[in-house]
Amino acid sequence: MKKYVCDVCGYIYDPAAGDPDNGVAPGTPFEKLPADWVCPMCGAGKDDFSPVE
Repeated sequence: MKKYVCDVCGYIYDPAAGDPDNGVAPGTPFEKLPADWVCPMCGAGKDDFSPVE
């Protein structure tokens, strides 16, 4: 599963870890995150993330 980086603050969403503090279970791919999910560091939306190459 591909990691995604926040273009605003540099936070990296790692699907293997998920975002348990915000109700996202480990193993959740970025594409399956809820539409209203935001960066836990800066609050940016999913549109502000880019795939990590």
